[in-house]
Amino acid sequence: MKEVMSGNHAVSYGAMLSRAQVIAAYPITPQTQIVEMLSEFCRTGRLKAKFIKVESEHSALAACIGASIAGARAFTATSAQGLALMHELIHWAANGRMPIVMADVNRSMAPGWSIWTDQNDSLSQRDTGWLQFYCESNQEVIDTIIQGYKIAETVLLPVMVVLDAFVLSHTSEGVDIPEQKLVDKFLPPYKPQYKMDLNQTLAFGALVTPDYNFELKYQIQEAMEYSLTLARKVDKEFKRFSGRNYGLIEPYRCARAEIILVTSGTITSTAREVIDNLRKQGEKIGLLKIRMFRPFPAQEVIEALEDCKKVAVIDRNIGYGVGGILCQEIKSAFCNNARRPEIFGYITGIGGRDVTPDTIMEIVIDVRKNNKADNRIKYVGLRKLR
Repeated sequence: MKEVMSGNHAVSYGAMLSRAQVIAAYPITPQTQIVEMLSEFCRTGRLKAKFIKVESEHSALAACIGASIAGARAFTATSAQGLALMHELIHWAANGRMPIVMADVNRSMAPGWSIWTDQNDSLSQRDTGWLQFYCESNQEVIDTIIQGYKIAETVLLPVMVVLDAFVLSHTSEGVDIPEQKLVDKFLPPYKPQYKMDLNQTLAFGALVTPDYNFELKYQIQEAMEYSLTLARKVDKEFKRFSGRNYGLIEPYRCARAEIILVTSGTITSTAREVIDNLRKQGEKIGLLKIRMFRPFPAQEVIEALEDCKKVAVIDRNIGYGVGGILCQEIKSAFCNNARRPEIFGYITGIGGRDVTPDTIMEIVIDVRKNNKADNRIKYVGLRKLR
């Protein structure tokens, strides 16, 4: 069934179709519509779930952790300062191996106070043990929520599904809603091997001495590495019933390209239009979309980029003191690779600043005229400061 809906409502439908059993809700712009629609689904009986209204984002994730320990499929959503307030429990969920799925609607961190998009809120949590997927469209949002549960409940790690504030969250487009019976076949009920049970004496979150703690963290890294293989498998399985798949990365017109732009999120759609126009003019240029950021699909990225001459990484974030975070990840991936392109880094779109085709073209023009990359941070669309 096709329906026109916003990115926020695509998240809500994804959680409903996944038959989330516990939803912990605290409103924060621009994700409030997600939990509002889920509350309506629960009120009407369309979704049989426990809807918990909490007093903060910290409590929202705490409720999800409790539900997950009890063996329930749990969901929540947040943005920016809300995600930051969860930080303590972000670690607790991952280290406790709890397969929670959370939507983060990317919003710039304050101050200055903002409700508009950039990726610093989610990327600041990149080393906490959560898998991260960055979505380009509302269709990808609903599909990734469903895939997220399948992956999370297999590797026993939480999943963060990320979408741009307003560019997706409050913009409507046609979305194909999968049939419930097909989703049920793809995503059966969650039946954990270990859960809180009054008839079993199990401890959760107990004190762990140095004799064992190291090994627990090692197992999380092993699960992260396996999730790359699993995510590919789940994506292919999803295609069999929906006709759609996304990959961990998506190369676009990269064959024999001399310049490749690298993007994530909605900047990808704008860049794709620019690439098409430049290809019509005979320019050898392509695009690589990064969908899965954690774990980082380094080998796939290398294979997609190592034969081109120049790579322009477009970051909608700032790693203060370093530069663009996505750019640093790609440079790190190529560190020990025998073949490597010149890697140029560009930062744009911070705080929701529009990233237009002209913005992308400014980057293309700069890459064309420079044969060697350096470590300078290049800003595109930055106004002159007084």
